[in-house]
Amino acid sequence: MGLVSLEGLEFFAYHGYYDEEQKVGNKYSVDVTVKADLKAAAVEDELSQTVNYEALYMIVRENMQVRARLLEHIGYEIIQSIFQEFLQVQWVEVSISKFNPPIGGVCKEARVTLTENRPK
Repeated sequence: MGLVSLEGLEFFAYHGYYDEEQKVGNKYSVDVTVKADLKAAAVEDELSQTVNYEALYMIVRENMQVRARLLEHIGYEIIQSIFQEFLQVQWVEVSISKFNPPIGGVCKEARVTLTENRPK
């Protein structure tokens, strides 16, 4: 087993619990790590045998474009999309950060992290 990660992916999107957040948008950062059997890719040196991180990025990007109220919902949708696209993935971790969240005080970012094993 091995891990494939993308860290610090940045997006401008229109997520948020409050209507105003969905109108003005905000900057977000996403980190994603997947666990999969990478032995064949390591031995054969073939892209088709691994989790292509370009395709992984596209999954995150597509999900970040769909408006949502909660970061938890976005993370869940990203995880489900990854499981659907990559049958060899056994575990996923997704962290989504919202920069300068509207909490009434100084906060650089709010982060939600979800992890999930592939459903059996």
